Amino acid sequence: MRIRAFKGLVPKPELAAEVACVPYDVVNTAESAALVAGKPHSLLHVDRAEIAFPAGTDIYSDQVYAKALEMFQKLQRDGALVRETGPCIYVYRQQMGAHVQHGIVALVNVEDYDAGLIKKHEKTRRDKEDDRTRLIDTISANTGPVFLTYRDAPAVTALVSAKTGEKPLHDFTAPDGIRHTFWRVAGGAEWIAAFGAVPVTYIADGHHRAASAARVARLRRSRNARHDGTEDYNWFLAVLFPASELKILPYNRIVTDLNGLTPGAFLAGVKAVFGLEENAKPAPDAVGRVSMYLGGKWYGLRCPAADPKAGPVDRLDVSVLQNLLLAPILGIDDPRTSKRADFVGGIRGTDELTRRVDADGGVAFSMYPTTVAQLMDIADAGEIMPPKSTWFEPKLRSGLAIHTF
Repeated sequence: MRIRAFKGLVPKPELAAEVACVPYDVVNTAESAALVAGKPHSLLHVDRAEIAFPAGTDIYSDQVYAKALEMFQKLQRDGALVRETGPCIYVYRQQMGAHVQHGIVALVNVEDYDAGLIKKHEKTRRDKEDDRTRLIDTISANTGPVFLTYRDAPAVTALVSAKTGEKPLHDFTAPDGIRHTFWRVAGGAEWIAAFGAVPVTYIADGHHRAASAARVARLRRSRNARHDGTEDYNWFLAVLFPASELKILPYNRIVTDLNGLTPGAFLAGVKAVFGLEENAKPAPDAVGRVSMYLGGKWYGLRCPAADPKAGPVDRLDVSVLQNLLLAPILGIDDPRTSKRADFVGGIRGTDELTRRVDADGGVAFSMYPTTVAQLMDIADAGEIMPPKSTWFEPKLRSGLAIHTF
């Protein structure tokens, strides 16, 4: 696997906590505007530049991308973002409660992405891909990294362990309680060599950012009569984490009604397919278990044994629930588009499920998290995961290192 050091932009140390921001795609316009209040140096002024305009402004309009470039240049003029003096990679540690994970911030190659060495497991939406493509091309930079994972490599782990004993470049706790610590590695030749033994990586989060970076590379090639493959636009920003350190939370489901069934008839239908027990725990404790909230009570569902011939997607709990309950019993044929179904990220906890069902009716399903091994199996098979199958926490902050080209 190829990685590369880069001479990027980093925040002025005393402004790191202000510059660094949540990923652009986990907040809407109103939430972004609230987050930047009193924070003129937040990178959200670039990543969500529509916040500079009146409510209702088309977020894909020309003026929004022009404003993004203006704000990106302003952050550099003001000294909030400064250029490194030489190529670097970085170690990025995140701590959420007792959970700690260490990633390597570096560039990865578009050719490796196109060749399938950076493996995908999700489809992208064209409108979202178009938006990031235009932003990246307009400002000539990757502001937000792609979240990659790889099967643990002892040589890389040893390098990380040694580096994190040194004084960091940045160390702050964000308002959401996540601690972010950042170390600079000048040159990084030993790290680059160690990653040479990693055969493939997997996109954990950031499929739209990766696809958009690849599209920008193709655009730049088409405009450059002297293209030779060495240009910076052939690389994009990523953070690479060992699989053993990642934390995946479940993506839970809510259906707003029982498809015309009485609670008794619905439970009978479920019991005919799943093992069913009353007074279950709100969060299931193993693969193959689902907790269901209905009428003020939690039920435990035991998924039927998987067909030995089933592929890795069909074996997922979210697929079993969809194929054996949501579609045939509740009539949710396409959870992506159904107005009767909703997805609730596991970071909100099971209390959110009970609150919504108690208030609005319907039924909720608390899932056991998809595992990293399942994600890798699906990507290795060239298959696509069902919608909303994984929720990675903690989220990466954008702006701690920016790749420009």
